[in-house]
Amino acid sequence: MSLAPALLVAAAPPTNLVFILTDNQGAWTLGCYGNPDIRTPHVDRLAAEGVRFSRALSSNPVCSPTRATFLTGLMPSQHGVHSYLDPKFMMGPQAYNTIDEFTSLGEVLRGAGYTCGLSGKWHLGDNLRPHEGFSFWVTKPDGHTNEFYNQDVIENGAVRKEAGYTTELWTRKAIEFLEQNRARPFFLFLAYNGPYALGGLMRQPPRNRHAEYYRGKKFASFPVEPMHPWQNANKAFHNTQLAMERTAAEVSGVDDGVGDVMAALERLGLDDNTLVVYASDQGWMGGQNGMWGMGDHFRPIGAHDLMMQIPLIFRQPGRIPAGRTSDLMVSNYDFLPTVLTHLGLGDKMPTSPRSPGRDFSRAIRGEPVAAWDNTVFYEMETMRAIRTEGWKYVARQPAGPFELYDMARDPMERANLFGQPGTESRRAELAARLDDFFGRYADPKYDIWKGGVSKAARRTP
Repeated sequence: MSLAPALLVAAAPPTNLVFILTDNQGAWTLGCYGNPDIRTPHVDRLAAEGVRFSRALSSNPVCSPTRATFLTGLMPSQHGVHSYLDPKFMMGPQAYNTIDEFTSLGEVLRGAGYTCGLSGKWHLGDNLRPHEGFSFWVTKPDGHTNEFYNQDVIENGAVRKEAGYTTELWTRKAIEFLEQNRARPFFLFLAYNGPYALGGLMRQPPRNRHAEYYRGKKFASFPVEPMHPWQNANKAFHNTQLAMERTAAEVSGVDDGVGDVMAALERLGLDDNTLVVYASDQGWMGGQNGMWGMGDHFRPIGAHDLMMQIPLIFRQPGRIPAGRTSDLMVSNYDFLPTVLTHLGLGDKMPTSPRSPGRDFSRAIRGEPVAAWDNTVFYEMETMRAIRTEGWKYVARQPAGPFELYDMARDPMERANLFGQPGTESRRAELAARLDDFFGRYADPKYDIWKGGVSKAARRTP
């Protein structure tokens, strides 16, 4: 009789994983992160029923590198995807899977008996075929988004036209995957290509069910400021009402999908045994400091906190206490070790190459985390940055410009202190820590600072 509890624990089914990843979404666009204008009741509910990380940052400002980092736990200077991937590597004779040389989340989970499904944006190469442990595969043939209607999609190994709203398509296919795999352990990667909020999309009015609600609405959360001198792209719709309306409508459109997926988990009896994670690939700015977009839309490449800050929410009833906020400073390279540990697969964390990722799974369960270092690192090609509890240092090779900010006194990064008297020791300390980090983790083959290459076309000299 004394062995019964142990046997019951051993027989407990593995925890499922639903990873919802959005495209180009700053945390500030969500109600649970303080946005007063944009309706996001379902993501807000996720936060209310789980733990919300208030200081989660991405390791890069564009989508292919950050997606590779989420799945592998590696920095761009380790996995080699330094920028968004060229179309020729996604479809056609030169197409290839850019993270094939590494062991990724899907491969680990497939090895542990999970069925893995992708619904949404891949943007890591050879899009036509399933990769990285996935068997269910519905995606886009490209990476960028011109519109959400009448778009090409990949299903059953072929390209077809989807006449409707692709945000709703990804949701429908996600629910189809859940229904097909309800009786076995599963990993669903629901990778929305919304809200996006870039390019020609911003010059077209929204068409989803939220369009009328946002038409003519005053948006207090989108500051209207003079354009920053470093702004390089997005100038045509900078500070425009239409761009704000389209952004808000697409954020709410994704939120609808989150609600439908959560309802499906509940209907299928999967709620308690499924870890749901909501995040974005990188941050996004909508007028703050006169900036619109992500880091690659600026010259030089930008490293503002709002380009880095992403939403990060974990929810699993019964295992993750509800209604909590964690102020730990974490990165998307910390995601893989944390999720694997929560799933009971921490010993399966890939060890070669060695990830800089740290396990904060205790924090998502409401337990204290000892000696956590609130420091994260960020890079795109010839730009690298270190963000600590109180400071940020940005270096650009070979000759700058360099930036240094006292984040406690200047959280909006308006006063660059680099070169100012009295800051020399701080700058030297942060520069040394930045060099030490990349000295430990960067692969010489992909270390652009030391003559390495990128798997994507270079965007900076």
